[in-house]
Amino acid sequence: MVDGVKKRKEKGYTISAVSEAYGIHPQTLRLYERHGLLKPSRSKGNTRYYSEKDLERLEFILTLTRELGVNLAGVEIILNMRDKMDAMQREIQRFLEYLRMELGERLVSQVTEKFALVPLNYSAWLRARVSASESEDERDVSFTYIEHDQ
Repeated sequence: MVDGVKKRKEKGYTISAVSEAYGIHPQTLRLYERHGLLKPSRSKGNTRYYSEKDLERLEFILTLTRELGVNLAGVEIILNMRDKMDAMQREIQRFLEYLRMELGERLVSQVTEKFALVPLNYSAWLRARVSASESEDERDVSFTYIEHDQ
């Protein structure tokens, strides 16, 4: 909640409350809305109500314009890129959750299967090399990936 500004029931903050709290003219908020930078909800009487999310976005806009000198066209580009990045991040998280669920059960069997394909003599050589390097206090062991035909 904006300090000292009352939220009207659960609808949000009015344009006058927001403009007063942030020290900007109500017309500036209307301009941001016309440019698509802010999208406050509307009441049946067409009154604008700004949510907490709208206020966070407004603060970001004000930081870009006041502190960094970005014009409205630049703000629009930055906000669109940020929205796209947020959407991509959500997609990546959903995909990772899917992979964890799908591969979690199969991963152990697949890894075990892959290591079963390595010839026994190579496995013995690898164990001997690791043991030798540990005894010589070498902690960095390099491995070469070799594909085997089946």
